[in-house]
Amino acid sequence: MNVKTTQESRTIQASLVQPSDTNYHGTIFGGTMMAYIDEVAAIAAMRHSRRPVVTASIDSIDFLAPVKMGHSICLEAFVSSTGKTSMEIFVKVVSENLQTGKRILTATSFLTFVALDEEGNPTEVPAIVPETEEEERLMATADERKKMRKERKGNLQDFVSQLNIEKSI
Repeated sequence: MNVKTTQESRTIQASLVQPSDTNYHGTIFGGTMMAYIDEVAAIAAMRHSRRPVVTASIDSIDFLAPVKMGHSICLEAFVSSTGKTSMEIFVKVVSENLQTGKRILTATSFLTFVALDEEGNPTEVPAIVPETEEEERLMATADERKKMRKERKGNLQDFVSQLNIEKSI
């Protein structure tokens, strides 16, 4: 299978924060930002795999600073590591006061996507080659995040098995 650089998956998306995007504090709804993050990460995963993808997990979204109405929000996503059929995508969100030009790191997130074949089954993805110090650092720490994902999934399966929910619908 091919090897690709992170640059080949890099996706940048900018939006203006509108009144309908904001809560009563005048800042962007967390759910709106989450939707932007999922969308830009999906595009990066599809660019890397050139396949349809599904979101397998969202490890975290760390909200670091509020984004005010009228500011821009710029999301940057790229594949930070790969498995056999999965891709970890790193997303960073920077907001900008368009009147002053002040930019601030607003959020970061790690998501996992799985590439699908024509029948909707998981299919292999190309390996990734980091190019910058940031990308190398993210790749070097990817195994630890993968380990935490597996542990969380195991804990979730234990929790779900204890719920009083019918298994089939």
